Amino acid sequence: MKALRNTLTKLLNALAGISFIAMVLLTCWQVFTRYVLKSPSTWSEELVSYLFAWASLFGASLVTSERGHMNIPVIVERFAEPVRKALAIFGEIVAFAFSAIILVYGGVQITQLAMGQMTSSLGVAVGVFYIALPVCGVFNMIYTVLNIVDIVKYGENANKEAE
Repeated sequence: MKALRNTLTKLLNALAGISFIAMVLLTCWQVFTRYVLKSPSTWSEELVSYLFAWASLFGASLVTSERGHMNIPVIVERFAEPVRKALAIFGEIVAFAFSAIILVYGGVQITQLAMGQMTSSLGVAVGVFYIALPVCGVFNMIYTVLNIVDIVKYGENANKEAE
């Protein structure tokens, strides 16, 4: 389980890093073409916005891997360990359901709908960029299952003890 988590995390870190580097390079290109060449690049701005969305989704999956999603520890800490453990599992189940319904199911639906639309500058189907939704949804679902296994095994503070 730990090997799977580490492999997925390395992959997501690489994808997010590549997206970030590409955004920086494309933004520099954009500034260069606008102010030096006096002929702004139209496609680079559009690509940067799509890469930003991808990087954000990759980052959200990384947060899910670390169980860094929203919670209210002030309330949860007042309960005994078995209740905290149950609430942690419940939180992961909610994250799993969100990922399955909104990101995977909804992402597949919107991706299919957007395949008929072309981006204005790049000339690529918009659906190609929406593929990040179901892909990251699957990553989130895998991570939530791994998180539940760790919570059952190690308790509510699974991430700290599993490392």
